[in-house]
Amino acid sequence: MKKPAVVFIFSFLWLFGVSQSTVVDSIYSGGIYRNYRLYIPAAYNGLSARPLILNLHGYTSNASQQQLYSNFMPIADTANFLMVYPNGTLLSGQPFWNAGISSTLVNDINFLSNLMDSLRTQYNIDVNSIYSTGMSNGGFMSHTLACELSHRIAAIASVTGSIFNTQYGSLCHPSRPVPVMQIHGTSDPTVPYAGNSAQAMMPIDSVVNYWVTKNGCNPIPFFAAIPNSNTSDGCTAEHYVYSGGYSGSSVELYKIIGGTHTWPGFPLGGVGTNLDINASKEIWRFFRQYKLNQLTSVNEINQQSLHFLMYPNPAQTILHVEMDILSDALIEYQLYNVLGEIVLSEETARQQINMTDLPSGMYTLQVLQNHQALVKAKLVKE
Repeated sequence: MKKPAVVFIFSFLWLFGVSQSTVVDSIYSGGIYRNYRLYIPAAYNGLSARPLILNLHGYTSNASQQQLYSNFMPIADTANFLMVYPNGTLLSGQPFWNAGISSTLVNDINFLSNLMDSLRTQYNIDVNSIYSTGMSNGGFMSHTLACELSHRIAAIASVTGSIFNTQYGSLCHPSRPVPVMQIHGTSDPTVPYAGNSAQAMMPIDSVVNYWVTKNGCNPIPFFAAIPNSNTSDGCTAEHYVYSGGYSGSSVELYKIIGGTHTWPGFPLGGVGTNLDINASKEIWRFFRQYKLNQLTSVNEINQQSLHFLMYPNPAQTILHVEMDILSDALIEYQLYNVLGEIVLSEETARQQINMTDLPSGMYTLQVLQNHQALVKAKLVKE
């Protein structure tokens, strides 16, 4: 490994004799040296394991620009987490991440996995609190990590990124639910909110629904309009929260109405950069809810479901549900039709559901306790 250079970033804390540092270093991965920047808050002393966030730049950008653009440093100083800003390799002379673009290009999944391994040997990192976020191409790469490194990445957030159609379906196979936050502008000309068929980019609503389904979240979100505290930014923000997923996972969407290809909260972004929210603060607020060891693997969920019994199926009137549950909490039943709409929702201590008034057809039953999804099952009403 090359000898690291240390670049000190001074803030007002310098007046009190306190400084933070950005370590510039590299690792050897995939036959080449790959460099990165690691921000270490002043509070870090190595005595306790701290979270690590991967922060990935966009196409044509770089680690230095992403560090300044997203400005996580004040948040890291307060919350005492480490943040690494890796650099991609070059494609057509510009820095990029191989987020499912081509199997013949550099393997960035291996590089980022190797980087995590390397940092763990030098710093006291909480392996259950490693997250990934990124801008544009870096957002694409964060979705790729959710698909391919779900055993290491606890949660991800994508700002102006999406998923390529080539990754959709069988090529994305997380071993557990992965909490996802998506932040995207409806007027983004680079990664359009409605998708781009020529470049095989999925529409953002499809990306959100994809993770909602994979995580077993409630398809009906909690909605809130963000107060328009800055009327000069030319855009507003809406917040959608899809909760109740497996192991307490969720999916969140910040839909920036009129927002462009920018990072919300960046003060010099101009019109189209939303200033009603700070993307970096919202991302950390989302990440800190989740730890890897609390997000049960898909196989474990299925094993828990072995204690689940639903009969009769096909059903006509009364559906009986038997499973091992805590006796001191109510059970919530949510029944969805084939369109994903809730047609019946009931919280009760009884382990049965009255389906008398429902039309014949296919349904999905979700059982929750304390707002945490326990099991999903398909059923038919004759």
